[in-house]
Amino acid sequence: MPEGDSVLQLSNRLQWMTGRTVTRSDIRVPRFATIDLTGTEVQRVWPYGKHLFMQMADRVVHTHLKMEGVWSIHAAGARWRRPGYTARAVFRFSPQYEGGPDIEIVGHDLGFVRIVPAEVFEDAGADNPIAHLGPDILNEDWAVKEWRDSGRTWREEAIARILRRPERSLGAALLDQRNVAGIGNEYRAEVMFMVGLHPAVPVGRAGQSEVEHVLDISRRVMWENRAEPRRLFTGDRRPGMGNFVFGRAAKACRRCGAAIEKSSLGGPGAGGDAELDSGELERIIWWCPECQEIP
Repeated sequence: MPEGDSVLQLSNRLQWMTGRTVTRSDIRVPRFATIDLTGTEVQRVWPYGKHLFMQMADRVVHTHLKMEGVWSIHAAGARWRRPGYTARAVFRFSPQYEGGPDIEIVGHDLGFVRIVPAEVFEDAGADNPIAHLGPDILNEDWAVKEWRDSGRTWREEAIARILRRPERSLGAALLDQRNVAGIGNEYRAEVMFMVGLHPAVPVGRAGQSEVEHVLDISRRVMWENRAEPRRLFTGDRRPGMGNFVFGRAAKACRRCGAAIEKSSLGGPGAGGDAELDSGELERIIWWCPECQEIP
């Protein structure tokens, strides 16, 4: 399941694109289908939370993997790994060596594809695609970098945003990308187990110290996993042994032996504010009834 670490890894794998020329461009999204980026040079590739950006000349291709999206890399002309109808964007680039084949990347099942002018990233105005997002938890300078002249660090800003709504469940607040960008359902489940709190515990009941603790553990675990091919939470690298609770409903808790439970959390209006939570999705939660405090 793509989360902030997945997109960071993807961005790192695509850094070879920087400085290369686009030899073919095919955007298979109606709104942008007529835009041709052929002949442009890739200026940079970077992630922010769960979003991936590719700057080609004076325009930026903005994509999101959502649940099923992938970017496949192969030699031009090779058989695609997924059906053609799932492709949303196709780019070819100059070869790695003289006489070699062009390199092709294909975005399959992407959540969305948008193309925006590069200039919108120059400030935090409404046209900036990430203006609505909270601090990226995987930013290298997360704990020291100042957030948009606020006087707070990125870490402190994320904490402040979560604390603004004490009635909301901490689990829902962690997945709200407006609070902190990059945390997904797997990290939420595992981190809440590590700190011994049920995902539905209200922010106000948890208190500021626990909110800080949860964010610090989230940052630490995500940072440690940022280059791992498979996420690891338990320290056990054997297949199927890396998680404490995520995807383990009815199985024995690795700590106490109780059966892991499964339910759902969130949804429109679940946080007590129908307007603020109108876009919130109901998501699955897992927890241990013995190891995690139930509100």
